[in-house]
Amino acid sequence: MPINNQSSLNGFILLGFSNQPWLETPLFVIFLVAYIFALFGNISIILVCRLDPQLDSPMYFFVSNLSLLDLCYTTSTVPQMLVNLRGPEKTISYGGCIAQLYIFLALGSTECILLAIMAFDRYAAICKPLHYPIIMNHKRCIHMATGTWISGFANSLVQSTLTVVAPRCGRRVMDHFFCEVPALLKLACTDTRVNEAELNVLGALLLLVPLTLIMGTYIFIARAVMKIRSAESRWKAFNTCVSHLLVVSLFYFTAISMYVQPPSSYSHDRGKIMALFYGIVTPTLNPFIYTLRNKDVKVALQRALTKEFWVKIR
Repeated sequence: MPINNQSSLNGFILLGFSNQPWLETPLFVIFLVAYIFALFGNISIILVCRLDPQLDSPMYFFVSNLSLLDLCYTTSTVPQMLVNLRGPEKTISYGGCIAQLYIFLALGSTECILLAIMAFDRYAAICKPLHYPIIMNHKRCIHMATGTWISGFANSLVQSTLTVVAPRCGRRVMDHFFCEVPALLKLACTDTRVNEAELNVLGALLLLVPLTLIMGTYIFIARAVMKIRSAESRWKAFNTCVSHLLVVSLFYFTAISMYVQPPSSYSHDRGKIMALFYGIVTPTLNPFIYTLRNKDVKVALQRALTKEFWVKIR
C-alpha cells in the first residue's frame, strides 16, 4: 500500500521527447504557435456565431459548441506540455494528472456525440427542409447540446475510474506528453486485461456507434442531394456538409487509432504522433476548416472586423 501511494505523493514524470532533447525547443515553438492559433480561431468562431444574427441557426449553434470543445481540449493539455518542454522537470502532480485524464476523456466523448448530432442537423436541413425549423427548434437544440455534454462527462467518469484503479506499484514514469488511458495503463503492475476489455467496449460503443450513425445519415443526404435538379443548389447542399465531413475524418481517424486497440499493444511513438493530432492539430485546424470552406462564416468574420458590427450589438 505505501508503494502504491508513491505516485499519489510525487505525481508522474512525463518523458515526452526527453530522449531527444534537440527536439524540445522546436516542439515548444510549434506547440506554442499551434495553441495561439487554436485560441484565436476557436474564440473567433464562438464570438461570431453567438453575436452575428446572420449565423443564428442550429448549424452554427453546434459549430460554436464544437469550437468550445476544441478550445478546452488544447487548454487541458498544451500549457502543461509547454511547461515540461522548457522546464528542467517533466512532472505533473497526481491530482493534475487525474484531472487532465478526466477532462480530456470527457471532451473527447462529448465530441463523438456532438459530431453525430451535427450530422443529424445536416440531414434535417437537406432531407426535411420544410420541417427543419420544427425538428431543430431552439429548445430542442439546447436539450441536445446539454445531453451531449452530460453524456460525455458521465462516460469519462467511468473510463477514467477504470484507468485510475489499476495498481501501479510506485511506477510513475510515462513515456508521453500528457496523462491518457493507454499511457497510464502501461504503468499497471498487474494483469489489466479486464480493464482493457471494459475500456475497449466503452471506446468502441462511443466511437463506432456515432460514426455508424454519421455514415448512415450521409447516405440519406447523398441520395437527397442527387435528386436536386439544379446543379447550383446541389453544390450548395453538398458544400454545407464538406466541412463537417473533414472534421469527422480528422477526429475519428486519430481517436480510433488511439482507443480501439488493446493498450498492451500500444506503441509509444505511434501514440505520441496520434496524441499530437488528437489533442493539438485537430482542434487547431477545425475553426479554419469551417472558416475557409464556409462562405457565411467568412462573411460574418469580415463583418466582425468592422466598427458598425460592434455598434449594432451594443
